[in-house]
Amino acid sequence: MSVPSVSVNYAQNGSSNKLNELGMRPMQERAYEKRGEQYLLIKSPPASGKSRALMFIALDKLHNQGLKQAIVVVPEKSIGSSFNDEPLSNFGFWADWTVAPKWNLCNSPGTDGGKVKSVGAFLESGDQVLVCTHATFRFAVEKFGVEAFDDRLIAVDEFHHVSASEDSILGSQLNEFIARDRVHVVAMTGSYFRGDAVPILLPENEAKFDTITYTYYEQLNGYKYLKALDIGYFFYSGSYTDDILKVLDPNEKTIVHIPNVNSRESTKDKHREVEHIIDALGDWQGTDPSTGFQLVKTPEGKVLKIADLVDDEPAKRDKVSGALKDPANKGNRDHVDIIIALGMAKEGFDWIWCEHALTVGYRASLTEIVQIIGRATRDAEGKTRARFTNLIAEPDASESAVTEAVNDTLKAIAASLLMEQVLAPRFNFTPKTPKSGPVEGYDYGEDGYDPGKENIGFSEESGQFQIEIKGLAMPKSKEAERICQQDLNEVIAAFVQDKTAIERGLFDDELVPEELTQMRMGKIVGAKFPDLDAEDQEAVRQHAIAALNLTQKAKEAALASADDDAQMSGNTALIDGVRKFAMDVRELDIDLIDRINPFGEAYSILAKTMSEESLKQVAAVISAKKVHLTPEEARDLARRAVKFKQERGRLPSITSPDAWEKKMAEGVAFLARMKQEAANG
Repeated sequence: MSVPSVSVNYAQNGSSNKLNELGMRPMQERAYEKRGEQYLLIKSPPASGKSRALMFIALDKLHNQGLKQAIVVVPEKSIGSSFNDEPLSNFGFWADWTVAPKWNLCNSPGTDGGKVKSVGAFLESGDQVLVCTHATFRFAVEKFGVEAFDDRLIAVDEFHHVSASEDSILGSQLNEFIARDRVHVVAMTGSYFRGDAVPILLPENEAKFDTITYTYYEQLNGYKYLKALDIGYFFYSGSYTDDILKVLDPNEKTIVHIPNVNSRESTKDKHREVEHIIDALGDWQGTDPSTGFQLVKTPEGKVLKIADLVDDEPAKRDKVSGALKDPANKGNRDHVDIIIALGMAKEGFDWIWCEHALTVGYRASLTEIVQIIGRATRDAEGKTRARFTNLIAEPDASESAVTEAVNDTLKAIAASLLMEQVLAPRFNFTPKTPKSGPVEGYDYGEDGYDPGKENIGFSEESGQFQIEIKGLAMPKSKEAERICQQDLNEVIAAFVQDKTAIERGLFDDELVPEELTQMRMGKIVGAKFPDLDAEDQEAVRQHAIAALNLTQKAKEAALASADDDAQMSGNTALIDGVRKFAMDVRELDIDLIDRINPFGEAYSILAKTMSEESLKQVAAVISAKKVHLTPEEARDLARRAVKFKQERGRLPSITSPDAWEKKMAEGVAFLARMKQEAANG
C-alpha cells in the first residue's frame, strides 16, 4: 500500500562476507589496520561485524601493545551475548576471544558482592576481559575513579547512547578519560548521529579519534542475497489496528513495533492492540507450549507463529524471548513468522530472516529509526527484498492533534531523507578547474571523461562518487576536511530535522530555495562548528547541500525514467540519476545546486501518500505560523548582499527578476528601515 519514499537496489557482489587469511571481513580488516591508534571510532551498519572487529583489535592491544585489560561496555544486558567466546583461531587468527563466565556481568550476577564490586575485583585480577553494561561501568567509574582504569582498553558499544551533555554521566566520564590520556578507547556505532542533536563528545576530544567508516552502501552492495531495500511511510485514519493489514503482509517475516503508550497513535491498551493485530491476521489456535509463540490460522489456511514481546508477565515474555534467541533455531527460517514488540527487538536484536520492519507512530529519534531499519537489513538466503514502513496517523480536526500530527509527519519525512543519504554511495566533491582530470579507479560513463564539462565518476569497488562542481569551495583546515569526508550526514541530519527548514521547504509557495540552502544551512553549520572560520563553514555548507540536493535530483531523474509504479530499476539507478541530472543542466555549478529546494521531491511523495484533505490541513497549519523577515535574517541577507556586490560590482536590485537577488535586496531595505526607525526614536 505504501509508496516507497526511498527505494535502493544493490549489486549482490558478495564481498561483505568474504574472509581474508586472518578470518576478517572487509570492515573488520579496515578496522584492524588502525589497531595501533589510541582512540578509534568504528562507524559501521548493523550486521557488519563490529563486535568481532573489536575482538581482533582488543587481542592485539592486550598481547602486542602492552595494555593490561579490556573492558567492553554495552547499553543493555541482551547485547552482552555479542561478546561471548569466539574461536577466532579456527578461521586463521592467532588467538581466541575468551571471557570467563564470572566476568561477563551481562549474564553473571556479580560474584563479588554485586556487579560494581565485581568490576573492582576484575581490575585487581590477572584476567584480561570483562563485559558489562553502560550503567555498571558508570557506577564503577564513580566508585573507583578514572585513574583505576589506567593502561586498559575501554570499548563502548552502541556509542550513540553517549553524549557530551552535562546530563550524560558516561559522556562526561569519557571526556575525563581522554583528558587523563592513560586509556585506549574503541567506540562503535551503527548510527553516529543522535536524534536529539547533542554532540557525542566535546569537539576537541572527538578530533583525537581515528575514524573507520564502513558505509551502508558498501555493506548492502556486498551482500549475497539481499538486493533491494524500500523505506516508506503510510498514513491511516481512525485506529491503526483497523488499517494494519493494508501494510502488514502475513507472508513476510515481520517485526511490528506498536506505538509507545504515551504517543497519540496508541489506544492506551497495548494488550488489546496485540489482540487486534492477531485477530486481523486470522483465527487464534492457542499457544505453542515449547516456545510460547501464539499460533494463528490465516484465511488461506497457513498457521503463523507470532512472538508477543509486549506481554508484561515476566515468565511468559522470558519464555518467548528465550525461544527467539535459541541458537539451535538461528538458521531456521520457519521458527517464527511475526514478532510484535514495543520497547524490545531493536538494536542488537538479530533475526536475519526479517523482511519487513513495520513501526507504528513516530519514534523518539532518528537514531532509533536507523536501529529499527537495521533489523531488516541482514543478509539471508532467499531474502531478496527488505522494507521499513512507518505507519502514521493522519491529522484529524482538533487543533492540538493537527499540530502533533504535522510534527510526526515532518519527522517521518526527515527520517526518510536522511536514510536516503545514509544508504547512498559516498560523495567526493572537487571544484572543476582547467587542471581537472580523471581520477584513477573511477568510471566516467560511456563517453569517458570530458575535459570541457563537469564530470561524474563512480567506483563500484569503493562505492564512491567523484563529482566535479564549478565554483565549489574546498575546506582549508584538517577539521573541515574531515567533516566534508566523514560527517556530511551529521550536518544533513541537523538540517532535515530543523523545523523551519522542512516546513518552509514543503509548504511555503513563496520560498526562494537559497533561503534554505544558503541561509538556513549556513546557520546550522555555523552553530554546529563554531570553531571553523567563515571560509571553512561555507565549504562544509556547500558540500552538505550538494550531497543532499544531488541525491534528491538523482532520485527524481531515476523515478522519471523508471516504471509508473515509482520503483527504481537496477542497482545503478542512483548513479544513472546523478549522471542524468548533470547532463541535463548546462553546467553543474554550486549556484545551480543552491537553487534547488531540498524538500521538493519529498513533497511529491507526500502528495501521493496522504489524502488531499489532510495535505491541505497540514499546509494550513504551517502557513498560519509563517513569520516575516526577522532582524537576524535581514542581517544575514545583507551580508550576502555585500558578497554579491564584491562579485558583481553592484548591490542586489529589489526589482530583479531573480528571486534570490530580490530577497537579498529586501534584507538590505529591511535593515535600512530599522536604522531609520531607530534614528527617528
